[in-house]
Amino acid sequence: MFKRLLSTCIVFGMAATAPPAWAMNCADRSVVIERLQSKFSETLTVGGLQNNRQASSLVEIWSSGETGTFTILVTRPNGISCVVAAGTDFFEALPDTTPIGTPS
Repeated sequence: MFKRLLSTCIVFGMAATAPPAWAMNCADRSVVIERLQSKFSETLTVGGLQNNRQASSLVEIWSSGETGTFTILVTRPNGISCVVAAGTDFFEALPDTTPIGTPS
């Protein structure tokens, strides 16, 4: 009985102290940016502020024309950036323009 209780406590104790899954994708912004630039040749493409009840967060899309990769970051006011999404085959949507002149 004691062995079962002890093993159950150990298993649940380890699960309770394990870091959450989202913590693995977060780090100081300078560290994340350095890795995006050095490993994937990504540069900042677009960004903006996201306002919610707690605080504003900076949302950025980093991309590379060379490698075709992209990364979406959310940076909190404390300077911690989290990778929300990443992928390949990045493209830019160009605006539909009408040629200047008289239609034929």
